Amino acid sequence: MVAAGDAGKAGVAEKLGIEPGIVVQEIGWDEDVDDDVRAAIEERSGSDLLDEDADEVVDVVLLWWREDDGDLADTLLDVRSPLADTGTIWVMTPKTGRDGHVEPSEIAEAVSTAGMAQTSNINVGEDWTGTRLVSPKSANTRR
Repeated sequence: MVAAGDAGKAGVAEKLGIEPGIVVQEIGWDEDVDDDVRAAIEERSGSDLLDEDADEVVDVVLLWWREDDGDLADTLLDVRSPLADTGTIWVMTPKTGRDGHVEPSEIAEAVSTAGMAQTSNINVGEDWTGTRLVSPKSANTRR
């Protein structure tokens, strides 16, 4: 039997668009990330998350980002390179009031600078918010 909390975490992987067989690369891991969300993504995709050093085409980039992590626009440009044409970047930021919170306006500015399109935001666990980014050419083909 699945506990209610477990069902919620599995639902988060679904909300993130994680499907069986897709390749997910994780960037910005630190001890503060939500391990339940990571586990749900791995379970739904059927494989381990690739680390920052992976050298293959990926369907989703899971980017854990905090206020003091540097220049988000530069990082977005870097993480786009292994992304499939129809791939998605999820920028995971701490919620308002949490250490490392990033203002939505800062995210929007970085997204614009990096030539991406922001399509949605979701709550991801207790401490994190996810912002979905796509390449502009795939923004209209959103599922």
